Amino acid sequence: MDEVVETLTRIEQKYKLFRQQQFSFIRALEHTREEANDMMRPVSSIVQVQCYRDHHCFNSTDRRVLTMFISICNDLRNLCHKMVTVHPGDSITNCLLEKCKVLLNDSNDFSAIRATYPHAVVNYLSLEEARHRYGGVVSLLPIVMDSMWEWVAYMKKSLLLPANYLLLEETPEQTISPCIPGLACCEKAFALKSPISGNKQLKTERRINTEEGA
Repeated sequence: MDEVVETLTRIEQKYKLFRQQQFSFIRALEHTREEANDMMRPVSSIVQVQCYRDHHCFNSTDRRVLTMFISICNDLRNLCHKMVTVHPGDSITNCLLEKCKVLLNDSNDFSAIRATYPHAVVNYLSLEEARHRYGGVVSLLPIVMDSMWEWVAYMKKSLLLPANYLLLEETPEQTISPCIPGLACCEKAFALKSPISGNKQLKTERRINTEEGA
């Protein structure tokens, strides 16, 4: 578990450097899409970015930032496979990892996904047309990393508490991160209440507080 956290932290630091270069990334995509005569369709997959870099990139700055994006995707994919071996997991953790695997698949169409608050990557895209073209590709990394940090938080809690204590109070529902449409395990597992919700308390925590006040 510690190794997973350390690796994910390193990847997150690498992503922060990449995020600071979002304007350069979008400009590199513009240049390579123009060279490829592919200006109409949105950037919708990792393999599409790889194709732009390998066959239509003639600028070292553009190549560097496109390579950085692909490198982070590869790092996250490798970490995802490692996380599977850390713990057998349950329906929640398995679905979080399945979500990451699907999103990081080279040919997966991520054009419809959008990173929301606290991420502002989509807001940095100035024109509605640009949002349509690049909203998915700039949202991919933060969404995947959020899911991985969710996995870490859930696993830490499940290792500290018996499985039968991972229950929520019967309070208004708050689900964990949205599933990928059509991914059956997500549609089933994400219908459950999240055991890592920040605004909810576990029943066992209520029991501890009650005993302390007695």
